[in-house]
Amino acid sequence: MLDDIKKTLWATADKLRANMDAAEYKHLVLGLIFLKYVSDTFTARRAEIEARLQDPADEFYFADATPEDLAAELEDRDYYKSANVFWVPEGARWETIRSMAKNVEIGKFIDNALTLIEGENPKLKGILDKRYARAQLPDGKLGELVDLISTIGFGENAAQARDVLGQVYEYFLGMFASAEGKRGGQFYTPASIVKTLVAVLAPHHGKVYDPCCGSGGMFVQSEKFIEAHGGKLGDVSIYGQEANPTTWRLAAMNLAIRGIDFNLGREPADTFTRNQHPDLRADYILANPPFNISDWWHGSLEGDPRWQYGDPPQGNANYAWLQHMLYHLKDTGRAGIVLANGSMSSSQNNEGVIRAAMVEADVVEVMVALPGQLFFNTQIPACLWFLAKRKKRKGEVLFIDARKLGRMISRVQAELDDAAIQRIADTVAAWRGEVEQGATVTEYQDQPGFCRSVPLAEIAQHGHVLTPGRYVGAEEVEDDDEAFDEKMRKLTEKLGEQMAKGAELDALIRAKLGGLGYEF
Repeated sequence: MLDDIKKTLWATADKLRANMDAAEYKHLVLGLIFLKYVSDTFTARRAEIEARLQDPADEFYFADATPEDLAAELEDRDYYKSANVFWVPEGARWETIRSMAKNVEIGKFIDNALTLIEGENPKLKGILDKRYARAQLPDGKLGELVDLISTIGFGENAAQARDVLGQVYEYFLGMFASAEGKRGGQFYTPASIVKTLVAVLAPHHGKVYDPCCGSGGMFVQSEKFIEAHGGKLGDVSIYGQEANPTTWRLAAMNLAIRGIDFNLGREPADTFTRNQHPDLRADYILANPPFNISDWWHGSLEGDPRWQYGDPPQGNANYAWLQHMLYHLKDTGRAGIVLANGSMSSSQNNEGVIRAAMVEADVVEVMVALPGQLFFNTQIPACLWFLAKRKKRKGEVLFIDARKLGRMISRVQAELDDAAIQRIADTVAAWRGEVEQGATVTEYQDQPGFCRSVPLAEIAQHGHVLTPGRYVGAEEVEDDDEAFDEKMRKLTEKLGEQMAKGAELDALIRAKLGGLGYEF
């Protein structure tokens, strides 16, 4: 049912989009979905409170209350805040917005509704993107979009509504990433990569940080992991930073709709030159920084204390990201980073020197080679770096080659399915000696072609190159105990038989064609 809703919404929204750029239209759609969600959850909570105020058996029972008393009591913000529900002023409620859908001033009305919600909910101040009055949509299209969003039903309780909204939101982000092409990577990391990072890091509690957080997908998946393992919302503190102003707003909305408390800094800003969390030391860091960016350097970064393992090259930020994350990691913390494959072997402009220093300092814990075609918008092959200052297995690095674990989900895109993610995560957990009940791998063993634990001395012999394929070896071929000579004799006989059959068919075809008057 939910899949049908998502597909219908996308097909209709895409049709309404006409000639508008996906990057622009994305914000109109997601902003309206946000408005519908906060209004629906507010209305559901209001109905629940009203029923409880009139139920003598309920702790909220309001004895001898007049209709006026009840109406006034329902305006108490605490009833809503205590359930993690946004207070929505009357002028911003969906039924009011929908009644204005055919009005030529609908854009201004929506902008005003967003302003009212910001005024009532300080956490959202300056976050909501008020661009509807100036949207370049043909006449009537914005009203049609309002009618379309009205078809989304968010259920009858806040928890169900949040789950439905979250899935619709993630679906739209993914579809927009695909539609936007190259630029989509600025804000969206495919779910299977995020799930893999989270499953390996296992963030149960503490401070979680993403210095290039995009739309906040890493945080959402971390919360899902915690809840799935018996924890509760709020067991982690969320810290993020994002340079793109519109994406920064998307992240805040994405977290707000799920009731996740967050600190994304005072403003959108460049992580290297305007670090929003300079004193943060995180328990877990998860990140998908933009690959191989060349225009990141600024003169103020010369001699920065983050460059503990060497000055990163000014023409590529990969090793700046790695060192930034190590700098912000607690001594007992763990980090997981998505980077282009070149980061594992490049020796240009000091990168090889930095990588060698990191390996010798024993802060590289696990390296994972990923399948190709995981991203919507780039064919650059990627890998996962897992870093830790206090490793469970000192003096070794675990290499995992997961390139063969991808599953095609469309003609152009692959994913890691849940079984593949579980295999990777359980392998790492077994290697660390942290096996949980129900794990698919209970005791670590090297598996040729898939994983191998390698001592630092051997890595040094390979010039500190960290490409898993160099260390895990070839996959073992099942041995059928048949001698090579015997196997070769059988294969030769079979080849001879097939060649003889081919000659017979060739002669038959020539005879048939000769009967039709063709000469050879």
